Amino acid sequence: MARVLVFLTDAFGGRGGIAQFNRDLLTTLSSNSAYTKVVALPRVVFDEPVDVPLRLTYRTASASGKIRYAVEAARAVVGERFDAVICSHINLLPVAAAAAAVQRVPLLLVIYGIESWESKRGAVVTKLLKRVDAVIAISEYTKKRFLEWAGVDASRVHIMPCCVDMRRFGPGAKRADLLRLYGLRGRSVILTVARLAGAERAKGIDEVLESLPALAKQIPNVSYLVVGDGPDRERLEAKARALGVANRVVFAGYVDESEKADHYRLADVFAMPGRGEGFGIVYLEALASGVPIVASKLDASAEVVLSSRMGYAVNPDKPAELQAAVVDLLSRVGKAVPRELMTFSLASFRARWNWFMAEMQIGDLAEVPMSTSEVAYVSPSRFAEEPALVTDAQVSESAGRGARR
Repeated sequence: MARVLVFLTDAFGGRGGIAQFNRDLLTTLSSNSAYTKVVALPRVVFDEPVDVPLRLTYRTASASGKIRYAVEAARAVVGERFDAVICSHINLLPVAAAAAAVQRVPLLLVIYGIESWESKRGAVVTKLLKRVDAVIAISEYTKKRFLEWAGVDASRVHIMPCCVDMRRFGPGAKRADLLRLYGLRGRSVILTVARLAGAERAKGIDEVLESLPALAKQIPNVSYLVVGDGPDRERLEAKARALGVANRVVFAGYVDESEKADHYRLADVFAMPGRGEGFGIVYLEALASGVPIVASKLDASAEVVLSSRMGYAVNPDKPAELQAAVVDLLSRVGKAVPRELMTFSLASFRARWNWFMAEMQIGDLAEVPMSTSEVAYVSPSRFAEEPALVTDAQVSESAGRGARR
């Protein structure tokens, strides 16, 4: 049995890829009866939390500023007993390290992308990294960039890729009301789902916009749908006008999670050839909707593309590569979920985490019987001759076990 305290930025009631990763992690822990207590302290809550697991103690009182967060952290550490502390963002390492020290339990750190790629954390965080018992990186790329500056032994850094819940997606017809709303009836649709953060400009949206004039010459009915909002939207809208493609670009703004699957189904290609992805859950969501992807060779999103059936990884600095990939993918007939996607299934994610926590000897998890019916890791080569289409049930039943190093 085990008791776990999790410090995190956001999860339930949060937005974006990190929030989704945290939801998957908290659901994994709280759905396993081997964990007798899972307490999570979110730093922020954007929306009303929904679908919070019954066995998860999700203390939203902590999301009321830095002082309140520290108070709630102290209350949990002093008043309760845990077997491990998980720090689900490097910015929260000072409070998480203090909690682990007081409780005298293992400290696990989760790292995602640009927040951990360079030494910008300061001397305090760099010193605290020495106290971390294990680091969980969501991609090989993030692990590599982290090790370049962190001074952490590579054996302590484990790979735990993101996942997608196939039950939430799947191929389907394009919703007629959304086609009317966005003026996409009869169009070949390229889609990007991203936060439009002005500081980063690393999602590849500029590159897709710049390629639209050339793409339109080969695909006259091409349109570009951008789902997401943020401070960079105004600049991107102005750029579309300057390029003369504003009539082909639709900025949909923020879309609620409940509407996301139907927006993926509007697309014929998902393109996000950026420079700042630590992995990219949105690529998995697109693939789970039967939409092939264009990822980037310059960040971790290339790790999603396990075969050409999933799409392509291109160099965003080379427009010809991006354009050729989009044209090829738009020429494909029909939508199918590639079998390789089972590598990133929710079942795989849960099995890997449960096995990893047992290997770390958290509580007495090492003594809890573990299922031996799961494959250790599904290698991309295993799918070389497999059919392209799999069902949701097949994906959820096929899981991987064990963290990779």
